[in-house]
Amino acid sequence: MKLTRRGLAALLTAGLVGTGALTSTVADAAPAAVNPVTASPYIYLGAGWQPNVASTMSATGLKAFTIAFVLSNGGCTPVFDGGASAASNTINAVRKAGGDVIVSFGGWGGAKLGEHCSSVSALAGAYQKVITQYSLKAIDIDIEATEMSTHSVQDRVLGALKTVKQNNPGLKVVVTMGTTTSGPDADGQRLIQQGKALGANVDVWSIMPFDFSSGGDMWAHTKSAAEGLKGRLKSAFGWTDAQAYTHMGISSMNGKTDNAGETVTLGNFNSILSYAQTNHLARLTYWSANRDRACGSGGDGDTCSGVAQNAGDFSKVIGKFTG
Repeated sequence: MKLTRRGLAALLTAGLVGTGALTSTVADAAPAAVNPVTASPYIYLGAGWQPNVASTMSATGLKAFTIAFVLSNGGCTPVFDGGASAASNTINAVRKAGGDVIVSFGGWGGAKLGEHCSSVSALAGAYQKVITQYSLKAIDIDIEATEMSTHSVQDRVLGALKTVKQNNPGLKVVVTMGTTTSGPDADGQRLIQQGKALGANVDVWSIMPFDFSSGGDMWAHTKSAAEGLKGRLKSAFGWTDAQAYTHMGISSMNGKTDNAGETVTLGNFNSILSYAQTNHLARLTYWSANRDRACGSGGDGDTCSGVAQNAGDFSKVIGKFTG
């Protein structure tokens, strides 16, 4: 996800924003019936405005959120961008309200564990610390920037995911990546192919269909990108259309994106929802719940959508998704 990541780039060159390491407090386990993968908007802990998760769940029907991001402390120790206290407070609030979370590693800016852990086993160990600490049923690897473009790092990430899948029966793994309007680019195609070759056992391959630099019909762009992803998954894994769809995710962006002239509207969201429901995709989400309100109350692009809306409108659409 890029909007906040660009704004933080200068700060992150000197170190992490919110350098608190993981705490020793284990969040309460979530109800077994909640699937945190399916419909779980991102909450970015580093944004200035944080939504009230319990109120949002009550108003929108959502049962889960994606907590972003876990980064590196400059070595192979995982830390939350935004601080461990914010992470624990948010996770506990979601679970107290009857929901659950999926934690996201990576993102656009900051030091990445995939690059700073020197081996597959070390990286798997870093992932495991977070999985164990927060009793997670699912993790998301938001693989972007040099973590994506460096092929040795791609392979390290995939190898580590294979290990954590073997060590955590039932754990669901999502890999989230950028895309072109016709599907994953060359790096994304390689990632999928290597996922198969290395036996990473990724459950969901999710694309971020925005920041295309072309404006236009964002529903049409999203559909063409998703269909391109489907083709790549079929080719790599030998799946049918129906099988590929059940391993796919879409992670959109609400309102104005990072690129001038590009806007994902509520109408676009409803079209994407229909496509995801009809084809039984595994995941539908967006960046981010921090932005699910109109601007004008002192918010900026990190904390408002830039379009006319009522608070929670985009989350209400996502809350309808059942897979």
